Amino acid sequence: MYINNKYQKNNVISKNRNTGSSKKTSTSKTKEKTKSVKSDRFFQMLKSQRMIQVYGILMILFAVILVISIVSSYFHFKIDASHVQASTQGITNIAGTLGAHLAYYFINYTFGFFSIGFPFLFFIYGFYLTFSKSILPVILTTLTTLISMAWLSTLFGTFFVNTEYEFISGIFGNFIAFNLLQYTKIWGTALILLASLFIILVLFYNISPIKTVQILSNIKFPKIKSKVSSGDNGLLNTKKPRIKDNIEGFLSNIPPNSESIDTKLPDLYIENRNKLTTEYDKNVIYFGDDEDKQTSSISEEKSNIDQVDFEIVNPVSHEDSQEEINDEIDTTGDDEIDLNSDNSEIQHFTEILEDYDPHLDLSFYKFPKPEFLNEYENKEIDKDQINQELHENKNNIVRTLDNFKIKIKKITATVGPTVTLYEIIPDDGVRISRIKNLEDDIALSLAALGIRIIAPIPGKGTIGIEVPNKNAQIVSMREIINSEKFQNNKYDLPIGLGKTISNEPFVVDLAKMPHLLMAGATGQGKSVGLNAIITSILYKKHPSEVKFVLIDPKKVEFTLYSILEKHYLAKLPDSIEPIITDSKKVIQTLNSLCVEMDTRYELLKVAKTRNIKEYNAKFCNRKLSPAFGHRYLPYIVLIIDEFGDLIMTSGREIETPIARLAQLARAIGIHLVIATQRPSVNIITGIIKANFPSRIAFRVSSKIDSRTILDSNGADQLIGKGDMLLSTGSDLIRLQCAFVDTPEVEKIVQFIEEQQSYPEAFILPEYIVEEKNKGLDEEEPINTDEFDPLFMEAARLIVQTQMGSTSLIQRKMKLGYNRAGRIMDQLEEFDIVGPSAGSKAREVKIRSEEELNQIFLRMGLFS
Repeated sequence: MYINNKYQKNNVISKNRNTGSSKKTSTSKTKEKTKSVKSDRFFQMLKSQRMIQVYGILMILFAVILVISIVSSYFHFKIDASHVQASTQGITNIAGTLGAHLAYYFINYTFGFFSIGFPFLFFIYGFYLTFSKSILPVILTTLTTLISMAWLSTLFGTFFVNTEYEFISGIFGNFIAFNLLQYTKIWGTALILLASLFIILVLFYNISPIKTVQILSNIKFPKIKSKVSSGDNGLLNTKKPRIKDNIEGFLSNIPPNSESIDTKLPDLYIENRNKLTTEYDKNVIYFGDDEDKQTSSISEEKSNIDQVDFEIVNPVSHEDSQEEINDEIDTTGDDEIDLNSDNSEIQHFTEILEDYDPHLDLSFYKFPKPEFLNEYENKEIDKDQINQELHENKNNIVRTLDNFKIKIKKITATVGPTVTLYEIIPDDGVRISRIKNLEDDIALSLAALGIRIIAPIPGKGTIGIEVPNKNAQIVSMREIINSEKFQNNKYDLPIGLGKTISNEPFVVDLAKMPHLLMAGATGQGKSVGLNAIITSILYKKHPSEVKFVLIDPKKVEFTLYSILEKHYLAKLPDSIEPIITDSKKVIQTLNSLCVEMDTRYELLKVAKTRNIKEYNAKFCNRKLSPAFGHRYLPYIVLIIDEFGDLIMTSGREIETPIARLAQLARAIGIHLVIATQRPSVNIITGIIKANFPSRIAFRVSSKIDSRTILDSNGADQLIGKGDMLLSTGSDLIRLQCAFVDTPEVEKIVQFIEEQQSYPEAFILPEYIVEEKNKGLDEEEPINTDEFDPLFMEAARLIVQTQMGSTSLIQRKMKLGYNRAGRIMDQLEEFDIVGPSAGSKAREVKIRSEEELNQIFLRMGLFS
């Protein structure tokens, strides 16, 4: 027993030791974690915006002290240098001992007296860090200043090297000058300095010899009357060709503004679509019993159904066709920009200045990385399985058509991410309407959802049958962003919508659309489509080039983008929230955009330009002065989610400014993207549809909704989950929308938010609301005959129940909806109830019947 007890005690002691050691290790790990968290917070604090401003203030202070020190040392540098070297008193520098030491090291060990450029650079850096604005281009100014100091230091070093005044040129100038004089002597040194001067003027000061001669040739000198007679054939009368004429003759062969001319010729998109032979596509794989026999002509008739020619087209590039689509979208087309000014004096002056660069305010801005987007791993399916599925569908289609005595010559299958397009060439004499009427029978034979028949395919001599794939593929936004079409395009507002039915990225220019209307049932991909549009622009456009106005009645869709307020968002002057959610604010914002539109048109009128592209090009070329109110105009993209809710609550007040912007705002760079889940006629009215030629339809519940949004059927036959139809006015394109998830958007906006921003958001012009007559505040007498006879009774009912509901008036007073609504409007007019709050009851502002009687008394309703 004793041994057993002792053994148990030892076990308990060992367990306690183990638990004690584990506690020590856990506490040490927690300490290490707290230390790492504290260090991370410390480094984050050092990188914060406030600390950057502190760095800027300190740099400006250092620049002021340094310039005082260097300027003061110009008068007694030798005396102060001797005291600095000997560490004795008697320094005469205005900035004291610190200034004497700064001046000694900067002058003696850099560029001599020309080190005065350093405080100039420090001041520019400090100003940029403090105010987030650059006085001059930072990088270009740094290079120009450093090279200028080096050249001047070398020039004076040739005179003062190895003399008692060699401190004037500094150690850099003396070293360069000594070596130049040793190897090239005085004349070689002079030529090198002269050539380097011209190189500096050309590269950094934009002073070219041709422009200099042009300016000098236009200077009018006073004419000197010659005493030589006109008949004299002396030397003074011989007419020599002027330098100006020679230069103008040479420059006349160079096209003006040659840098802005697009030398890329339009690609020819010529294809014989009615001829589907083996030469139609080179990337064709043949399957079936006649796999080894390639047909040379499609005119060969085959009696056996199994011998129908079947080919699977590999996804090939259709860049030219997409460029043609973009050209079709731009129905009006911008004319070529002509920036030639008639005022030669202004032109010669502005040619010397550097072009304005809107990116300079945020010159260190970096675009988001594609790594922030997910790359979804789609299920790798065996090619044999794909071919088997394609052959099964092909056989079912052929069998169904054969049952109805319809012969076909050839079937071509194009595999997409979610849908496969089967192109059919019917036999001679077959009517297209017969195949179109068999849509339900083909869907039954294929046992698939979302069969759509295109009879015929526009631009082709074929009939298309779109069949959903059994294994759909997810189209990631990362694929679209990394694609060559997105990276190398020169669109003003590029948006990557997704992939076509041939697995090619689809990128269009929103500026040429110029507005976009989106509709679809709940959960079919509208919000993802809006995120794809915003993400595309964020990946391609600088904050100075585009601004967003985001309207979100649901209050949850665009909240992620609120932290981009100072980078990309625009808002009203008195608005606190960057995302507009209140219906009153929506009306003010839309009217404010109308004011901005009118202001921009006035600027274009004064500048004698027709669109924003010409205006900004003219402004960047220094041909429009900010002193006269001109400014760089960024594109503004207005995005509205749940447009139907706004129409229900505000109606006419929303529709009128939307119609104005849609009709007029294209030329001045304001573009609209509107989304709704109710594509009914009372939401998407004729005025709105007429000004939105580009429309996107996700899956809808009925053919009526499809015709409302697209003016044709098809949207009711989509399969959902991002499957959509894009209408450009002349054609329908089936796309699979790119998927952007919420964590991906969070990474993108967080990366942008951590970078330097503007001091505030882009402020829209203030819209002054025209105040309506309130009755109580006006001195004019109130016409009581206009009031409903039951007005007082309804007012007492609302105050007693403290519930401002139109349905309450209907039920209690047994009135119709229209009359009850008019009474409620009269109650709102005299501030008895608040404005409409959608489906909720109105706020009752009068708390007692005594207050109500006072209002009736002032209104003159008591006899």
